[in-house]
Amino acid sequence: MHIYPDALAVVGASAPDQPAILNRPHAAARAARFFVEKFPGKSLYAVKANPSPELLRVLWDTGVTHYDVASITEARLVRTTLPEATLCFMHPVKAPGAIREAYRDHGVRVFSLDSLEELEKIKTATVDDAGNAAEDLTLCVRLRVSSEYSELSLASKFGCDLADAAELLQATRQAADSLGVCFHVGSQAMSPHAYVQALEKARAAIVDASVLVDIIDVGGGFPSIYPGMEPPPLEDYFGVIDRTYESLPVSYSAELWCEPGRALCAEYNSMIVRVEKRRGDELYINDGAYGALFDAAHVGWRFPVKLLREEASDEFVPFSFYGPTCDDMDHMDGPFELPADIKAGDYIEIGMLGAYGAAMKTAFNGFGATEVFEVSDEPMASQYRGDRRDPRVSDNVVSLR
Repeated sequence: MHIYPDALAVVGASAPDQPAILNRPHAAARAARFFVEKFPGKSLYAVKANPSPELLRVLWDTGVTHYDVASITEARLVRTTLPEATLCFMHPVKAPGAIREAYRDHGVRVFSLDSLEELEKIKTATVDDAGNAAEDLTLCVRLRVSSEYSELSLASKFGCDLADAAELLQATRQAADSLGVCFHVGSQAMSPHAYVQALEKARAAIVDASVLVDIIDVGGGFPSIYPGMEPPPLEDYFGVIDRTYESLPVSYSAELWCEPGRALCAEYNSMIVRVEKRRGDELYINDGAYGALFDAAHVGWRFPVKLLREEASDEFVPFSFYGPTCDDMDHMDGPFELPADIKAGDYIEIGMLGAYGAAMKTAFNGFGATEVFEVSDEPMASQYRGDRRDPRVSDNVVSLR
């Protein structure tokens, strides 16, 4: 594949009729190296954030060996793409057939759960042909924790309440070769304190259950940078996680895990869209709510934007977008700040779409086709360029930004 220097060069060379996805493998590789080298434990890539086989290979080549799969389809994909990878089935509610196939056909030994019913399901699905129970299971009990510091909550659907955790941990300990405690603080956690609070709940659960724990998995939630959302540097998160984990009552050989999704892939993709019509401060573009801009439409996510034209007005105006389908819900409020003289026929680059953009595309109304290009420039924002560490924050002080 030809590598272009930037989005403007892509427009100049091909003037794409369809939305164009721009891949930045160097950005994903840099993010992976950051986690591999700096997170004080093991990083599992959350495949749901972006299941692109090309991205999976970039992460593998940069040292990410473990993958959080949330469905049997993801397990099949990663096993086919990365035959040597370690797969961890971290969805707390699974079909018996999916558990059985994952265990027998794809070598999955790590499963999460949040109820006694799920524990029994895993035990039953992993017996051998002679009816013998599996003796090589790593089982992670998911606790329900707060999402108050996160932009997108994950606090209501999954997780065992602290009041029920002791019984579940004790029962799981009996079935597991290795026992873990896991949680998820929500997507785009804007404060390191989210993990401190969740780890303290894990501490209480372990003490109440009086069990030996081998794994603490702090889940995902590690943030990227978007307009109006500039979180602290990731080193701040890693520091407080490490210090809080070190004081937990776990086995001497226990492991610390995390499950970054957004943080590893947000900078991997951007997208070129074309303006098909302007109506005042509304721009009709050729991708939208049923395409890579699902989050912009349905949760009000503001992505960075840039007009791809050599000369443009110095005055910037807040615009909203309409996508290409016939549906009124195909609307993105923004605001997206763009030059005042933008017009039909212009191209816009929309940045930071690597996380959940491509993963949530549909073909509704006949739209959804994209062209793919590779570019070598920097993403519109980055947590990994080395310029975000605040020298005023010492190693034993939590940034409150």
